[in-house]
Amino acid sequence: MSRLPIVHAFSAGGVVYRYFAAENLPHAGDFRQPGSENQAPGEIRATPQVILVGRAADDFWVLPKGTPEQGETTEQVALREVTEETGIQTRIVGKLGSIRYNFSRQGRRYSKEVLYFLMEAIGGDVSLHDHEYDDAQWFTLDSAAEHLAYTNEANVLRRAIPRIVEGAPRQTTME
Repeated sequence: MSRLPIVHAFSAGGVVYRYFAAENLPHAGDFRQPGSENQAPGEIRATPQVILVGRAADDFWVLPKGTPEQGETTEQVALREVTEETGIQTRIVGKLGSIRYNFSRQGRRYSKEVLYFLMEAIGGDVSLHDHEYDDAQWFTLDSAAEHLAYTNEANVLRRAIPRIVEGAPRQTTME
């Protein structure tokens, strides 16, 4: 029996975050913000959210990513694919590392590497996402980790969480 040929594939994508004032979220009081035990009285800490793409009807969610076009750097691939799949413009904050996995499709074996960047949302709207996925939605950090379809992507998100939480802006309430 002959072995299937192995195709090496590469993609780049991102964990895209934004900070959202907690009072704007439904059931915001139910969300325990990591680090909130150090929060000063009268201080509001914005709730970090990340965007996932997928099929809401099937509760299938993944991190946005895609393959390079001719001549693109890994950063350009990640920025373009994230914008296409989510409708959100971003800026790269740093690298999060890679994941590797294997799969078979149409008589070929694939060995794939995906490089992820930490990205801050700077504009756009999820309604502008392309149709590769049915939906693009913002999730709280805890909820996103629970909804991700693949453990290796959830691990990428978990690596990003401390960096996202550390940068969350704080505002003092007016009393």
